[in-house]
Amino acid sequence: MDMARADSFRTGGAGRPPAALPHGQLRLLTLGQLSDPAFMTAWERLVRNAGEPNPFFEPWFLLPALRQWGDAERVITKAWYRDGRLTGLLPVVRSAEYYSHIVTHAKGWLHANAFCGVPLIAAGHEDAFWRDMLAHFDRRARRALFLHLPLMPAEGPANAALERVLTAGGRACYPVAEESRALLTGQVSAEAYLQDAMSAKKRKELRRQHNRLGEEGALTFDRVEGGAALADWTAEFLVLEAGGWKGEASSALASAPDTRALFEQALAGAAAAGRLERLALRLDGRAIAMLANFITPPGAYSFKTAFDENYARFSPGMLLQLENLALLERPEVEWADSCAVEGHPMIERLWRGKRRLVSRNIAIGGPLRRAAFRLLMAYETRPRKPDRSEA
Repeated sequence: MDMARADSFRTGGAGRPPAALPHGQLRLLTLGQLSDPAFMTAWERLVRNAGEPNPFFEPWFLLPALRQWGDAERVITKAWYRDGRLTGLLPVVRSAEYYSHIVTHAKGWLHANAFCGVPLIAAGHEDAFWRDMLAHFDRRARRALFLHLPLMPAEGPANAALERVLTAGGRACYPVAEESRALLTGQVSAEAYLQDAMSAKKRKELRRQHNRLGEEGALTFDRVEGGAALADWTAEFLVLEAGGWKGEASSALASAPDTRALFEQALAGAAAAGRLERLALRLDGRAIAMLANFITPPGAYSFKTAFDENYARFSPGMLLQLENLALLERPEVEWADSCAVEGHPMIERLWRGKRRLVSRNIAIGGPLRRAAFRLLMAYETRPRKPDRSEA
């Protein structure tokens, strides 16, 4: 590694020096700066030391996402340094679009295929990170009325630290949305988990569907890690997903060049980083259900799944999820996030845990801006009259 270049990131290099804050320094980085080999080394170290994993902010996922949408959305990544070392990272945008209103605000950046908004923060530094980040937005609020932090895992160390900092500072904030996603967790075998999660009658029905599907041809299952034949697997997944309702609704990954590119590049990067697990259920060699997991100890994320709707009567997606219960038996994985919408009819029949995620607005800036924020908070948290049409 070029140590002079690494030092340039810590000191600010030829550009503007990092902003000094109570506990550390903050640099605002563009895509080109994030891609610098010296910064990449520091970023990968931060990933290893993070108190809470977030694959969507790891280099192999965030860089492809920024290539697709970063310029158009003017994303700036805030890199926080403490004692000369990269210790926190959060991509941020400023936007005037706030639901159906025009309200300029700053927010943690996510896109439609990123399912967690927790920053990467080195373990043990969460409180200092939030104090510095909020101090930064107080100083540089610009036109933003507030800071919006989306999809923070409610039980994680980063959210716990944020709540401590907000309470200690008496800073106004409020949740604007909450959701609970299916979570796989437990210190049992896959077989024991299945017996506890599903009735004997339902397990018998799944065995019957498996046997009936086997009558259609040679039924096989693959589980692959690493990059072997990855390009072919990725192309097969894109075709499978586009052949179903997502393709008809133009919401499949292959429906747009940017989401196709994100999927291809992110999977290749995840494989190179040792983060990818691929599953496929095949009939006569052709995939009828597929799944891509991101393995991010101590957790995992089930990123994308697809199945052939022509075989829906055999529940191939559920049969593949039975194989996916093997995540419980990986010693480095304590939990797995389904990345599925709340109330998903298939995964919530099997994964019985819940992962609660909260999105909140936080006051920033000086007294006048905070007073305006309190008016917005009062409006958005006001008691609502019941909808008589639903009575």
